[in-house]
Amino acid sequence: MNITAAQVKELRDATNVSMMDCKRALQEAEGDMDKAVKLLRERGMAVAAKKASRVAKDGKISAKISNDGKTGVMIEINCETDFVTRNEKFQSFVAEMTDKAMDVDNPAEAFKDEITAAIAEIGENIVLRKSEKFVAEQGAVSSYIHMGGKVGVMVEFGLENEATATNDTFKELGLDICLHVAAVNPMALDRDGIPAETVEEEKALFAKQVEGKPENIVEGILKGKLNKFYATNCLLEQGFVKEDKTSITDLLAAKGKELGDTITIKRYIRWQLGEA
Repeated sequence: MNITAAQVKELRDATNVSMMDCKRALQEAEGDMDKAVKLLRERGMAVAAKKASRVAKDGKISAKISNDGKTGVMIEINCETDFVTRNEKFQSFVAEMTDKAMDVDNPAEAFKDEITAAIAEIGENIVLRKSEKFVAEQGAVSSYIHMGGKVGVMVEFGLENEATATNDTFKELGLDICLHVAAVNPMALDRDGIPAETVEEEKALFAKQVEGKPENIVEGILKGKLNKFYATNCLLEQGFVKEDKTSITDLLAAKGKELGDTITIKRYIRWQLGEA
């Protein structure tokens, strides 16, 4: 089967495996990208393969946090072209809708008239694709928007001391955690958040990788591989992006001690423009 350079590059970008190995895998998989990724993973070449995201939507993700730090909103508004995304009127419209989203429960319904008016003024179809509001009963919310609105992150923290929410050291921590989520894109907050079927798929993959090894060491190898999988994909177990020898859990504990508080992460969202 004829494998194109574009296919090889796509697999290379998704797996970080050499071009030659990617080409061989694609040939064996008869051009099936998912099957090729699986073949590379079974051989231990692709440790954490992710499908290349092919997002075609234009628009912007935007977020706002209340002055007391307890409420946060994030919205995604799509348009048809990058030209309109960069248009000052569109940028102002997104900012206005983000502000208003703080005070409504269903922005898509509440902003119908504003969106209709914006379509008429700007001249492109405009859609409020997603919206989310976090209200921290006992804690605070942080957010970060990356690449001018291509990626958005919002995190809810649990706190015991109400004053911590407006402390500058905590605000810096909140931003750092959001930056980490934007950069690393964890699969889940903790082990409980990883779907059982995903864990079983990983176990089956690891079992293939240790075939032929002595039985007395297989159990230890499998346990180590599974722990590494969790450490790679669970936010709380990941090494902090600015200091990878410190886990997110340890970072929260250290900052909590510094502030005289107990800091936890309750939930988070990470959006990429155009993704479902």
